[in-house]
Amino acid sequence: MEAPDKLIVTRDEICKRIPHSYGMCLIEIVSDWDEDSITCVSKTHILPSNPLRNKNHLPMTALIEYGAQAMAIHGSLMSKNDGNESRAGYLAGLKDVHLEKGDLSDIHNEILIVAKNIYSDGKNMIYDFFVYNGEKQLATGRATVFGAIESGGL
Repeated sequence: MEAPDKLIVTRDEICKRIPHSYGMCLIEIVSDWDEDSITCVSKTHILPSNPLRNKNHLPMTALIEYGAQAMAIHGSLMSKNDGNESRAGYLAGLKDVHLEKGDLSDIHNEILIVAKNIYSDGKNMIYDFFVYNGEKQLATGRATVFGAIESGGL
């Protein structure tokens, strides 16, 4: 199945698709997506109001949440294409996570988040995710989501 409409998805639409509304919604734009992957852009790591920030510090581990939100958005976009209702899931596992050393607060330009679907059976999903600052890879890993339920998002 191919994504029928490759329009850019804005933050307002994203917030309708995942339960992480506005303050917790870390992704600002979906710049590209198809049945296998999604590419998102964000600068929310710069905001003092970022909900994952601890005073003036934002750990690189926060990039896992950016990856998970990209996965949730992709799952929602694909379920809408199937005509199915969006389903919530639970992050069940992480594998091969690699994070750049440092503080995410020190990065002052946008980050690019890519999630690639490895497996999906309509209920469970496995994605590889990658986060970049320009050409520099900040994070990579594999995430498994289990237990889709009837409504909501990831």
